[in-house]
Amino acid sequence: MTKAKGMSRRQFVSTAAGVAAISSLTSKSVFAATRAQSSGSAVPALRDEPTWKDQGVENLAKSPHAKLRDIPVHAVTIQSGFWGRRREINVTRSIPSMHDLLEANGRMNNFRRLVGKSNAPQIGPVFSDSDVYKWTEAVGFVLQSGDRPELRAMAEKLIDEVVAVQEPNGYLNTYYQEEHKPLRMLPQTQTTGHELYNMGHMLQGAIAYYRATGDRKLLDAGIRFVNDFLLPNYGPAPKKPIVSGHPEIEMGLIELYRITGDKRQLDLAGYILQGDKRIELPEHRTIYMYSGTPFTARTKLEGHAVRAMYACCGATDYYMETGDEAYWQTLNKLWDDMTSTKMYVTGGVGSRSDGEAFGDAYELPNFRAYGESCAAIGNMMWNWRMLAATGDSKFSDVIERALYNGINSGMSLDGVMYCYRNPLAFDATTGDKIRNPWYDVTCCPPNLERTFGSLPGYFYSTSNDGVYVHLYDNSQLDWHLENGTGLKITQKTKYPWDGAVEMAIAPAQPSEFSVYLRIPGWADRAEVTVNGKAWSGVTPGKYLNVRRQWSQGDVIRLQFPMMPQVLAANPRVADDTGRVAVQRGPLIYCLEGIDQPQGVELSEVGLRVGKQPESEFHSEFRGDLLDGVVVLHHPGLVAESGASSSVLYPRYRGESVKTRRVDLTFIPYYAWSNRMATGMQVWTPLLES
Repeated sequence: MTKAKGMSRRQFVSTAAGVAAISSLTSKSVFAATRAQSSGSAVPALRDEPTWKDQGVENLAKSPHAKLRDIPVHAVTIQSGFWGRRREINVTRSIPSMHDLLEANGRMNNFRRLVGKSNAPQIGPVFSDSDVYKWTEAVGFVLQSGDRPELRAMAEKLIDEVVAVQEPNGYLNTYYQEEHKPLRMLPQTQTTGHELYNMGHMLQGAIAYYRATGDRKLLDAGIRFVNDFLLPNYGPAPKKPIVSGHPEIEMGLIELYRITGDKRQLDLAGYILQGDKRIELPEHRTIYMYSGTPFTARTKLEGHAVRAMYACCGATDYYMETGDEAYWQTLNKLWDDMTSTKMYVTGGVGSRSDGEAFGDAYELPNFRAYGESCAAIGNMMWNWRMLAATGDSKFSDVIERALYNGINSGMSLDGVMYCYRNPLAFDATTGDKIRNPWYDVTCCPPNLERTFGSLPGYFYSTSNDGVYVHLYDNSQLDWHLENGTGLKITQKTKYPWDGAVEMAIAPAQPSEFSVYLRIPGWADRAEVTVNGKAWSGVTPGKYLNVRRQWSQGDVIRLQFPMMPQVLAANPRVADDTGRVAVQRGPLIYCLEGIDQPQGVELSEVGLRVGKQPESEFHSEFRGDLLDGVVVLHHPGLVAESGASSSVLYPRYRGESVKTRRVDLTFIPYYAWSNRMATGMQVWTPLLES
């Protein structure tokens, strides 16, 4: 079924479930017994280098073209602070409640019905299995930080029910088993049916769970799908053609290769990235899918934003394993295109609801912004890979921007409501409900949960000559350098509310190595001292190489300025002409109607800023508001409503707009829509008094 023009993914997948059912010739009882035999299939030994529990978000230990290596999630303990609260809510409320919602909405019955344990029909979009796999991945990352018996018990029961439906040939997909089996892996199905997308998420979930527990059950099922079903049947001629449809399998195959050493898996990912010429697709389809044609022929980001981000992730992984220069040139060209013309100030991407797609260059509307949570997560995942390949701080700057803003906004403060899209302006009078506990296309909620679960793995990396510090928060690293020297780093800070960071460096024995400190690009300046003495060479937007002989008791102190900054947009961003946005540290701020004086409409307010706009803001920490935030106060302006305010096209008479002073209150963007339905805007007009 081809996606109809003008349909969003949510609309399309709801109709895909209505494909005509084709009767199965095998009874459930016989089918279930046959499936059970597949659990005995031989699976290969794994190349555990390092051991399973010491692998990071990605296992880059043997990736020849990765400059940085990941640190395992368990090696970093995020303590009480900004991310500590978010992560605890994720574990105690978000993940358990999502498990219950997956049950209530039939996601697990899709598996049970195939073995005669449920009479419920198949329910949900064609990619519903992936919701289960992303939830499992979230649990896997949480368990890497420490045992949670109740979550582990939930996951083990779920995994048992998943692997029970795997067929003897390795195939596993609840939508294309039984009545839809004749549609399985047909070229047209591959473009719309998300079979390989589901399997990519299964592999990632299985690997995360394996790295947490050492349990191979789900991982072995994934290996059987790849080795017994996919590799023998699909790929270069004389095998059957293959296209990802929704990029994701590329990442899964390459991460699987990193722990199996089976180069066939890497080669198949490369073949998929290059596109299979035997599957002829119209250009608009390959643009939307961001697959089906050679990745290295791409010149700009377009089409479905999540697909594009995941394709870029897979391509970066492929580059780190092969060093193919054509991929690297393409990746950098696409990154420049995104960051200079297509990324929101929040780190969100994807401006169009039609096709959940990238728009043209500088097409960044505010009210109509789509900014899907999954796309912002994809942006972070891609930049993490680009950072690993280079050690360049411009990539970690995007990680921080997306994480604190466009991703963090996707989950409510209580952890049970989610944003599918993340606009930069909102009109509550439309009746639109921006946060919801459940979406039938529920890709974003478990995606957010796995991101917060994996967060400790993004704080640090190692290199041949030392350790890189990417993110700042109360935390402790307990790991080692690449030469084996034990190392502890303890951060004490109130970041992002305060710019002071104290970092205790404690190697197991005195050693010379580098500590690379990220100096954020948003920081106009920064101060760094080591044991009380200033360290030179601090440059915003770069890593500061602090190389010396380190001993226990050494302390680094960083001080970043936390004055509010007023940002302007490129003049070609039409929606932001004459408007400005406010940033403080890594956080983007917004106005919510509920915080403004009674009777003041957001559509009528503006800012009056001089040559030193930061001096006109007053910062105040409010522990009683939105789980504790720094709010910004500004002496703004509100336009006096005139007689023509209700006229759509009043005559212009050259008169200045009459304004009066009003105290405006800004809150962090991530915290909006956590109280009551109210208007919101990030970009505010400049007015003259």
